[in-house]
Amino acid sequence: MTTHSPQGFGYRARRTFTRLVVFLVILGLGGGVVFLLGQLNARTFTVVQENGELVVMKGRALPTGAAAYRPGDSRLADAYAPVPLEGQDVTLLTQQKFTDRDDLDRALFPLLETLARPRIASGEPAKVERGLYYLRRAEKLSGITEEQRRSLQSMLTDVAFYQARQKLEDARRLVSEGLAQLKLAAETENRHARAANQMLSTVGPTARDLEEALRRAVHSESAPDNTPVAPAPPKP
Repeated sequence: MTTHSPQGFGYRARRTFTRLVVFLVILGLGGGVVFLLGQLNARTFTVVQENGELVVMKGRALPTGAAAYRPGDSRLADAYAPVPLEGQDVTLLTQQKFTDRDDLDRALFPLLETLARPRIASGEPAKVERGLYYLRRAEKLSGITEEQRRSLQSMLTDVAFYQARQKLEDARRLVSEGLAQLKLAAETENRHARAANQMLSTVGPTARDLEEALRRAVHSESAPDNTPVAPAPPKP
């Protein structure tokens, strides 16, 4: 008489099926973990120093790895393009990771401010223009704090003063050059001599007054106030 062994076909089939289900569950959980790690890494930003520039890196959609951040929006592309460091030490910045773009913006702003502030305060047109470049970069960082926005506005106000002074100096130079050319044309035997003399007699005095006013505004009245501050009167 035969008896059915508990280790028969049905038992082995159930055991194999159970193992398969457990394996698929483990495989699914592992795949889910890898997917989540990839999503987290894809939202992570870092910065590296390359060839004297600070390059923004964005994580790939993989558990590890990053590539240079090149957003499709042209405004964002300008904001996160490599930043010329001009000798600035960014060691601490390169050691950080940022889990969203706002954190990255707040970390990049102090660097741009450090690069911009001494240049816009120099009063030299070439340096002011260079400082303005960094300010324009800072303006495009949408995630900066309110305090950083106030600092940015203060620097933009300084730039407005220097730009206005430069435009006035350019206007003075153009007026001076125009008067000199009119005088040359008036003193030369040519078909424009009569018209040049008429223009000189009409606008010459006013133009010379304007040139002198612009000269004073740029070279005297726009100079810093060095008047010593009077001491406060003693308290009774």
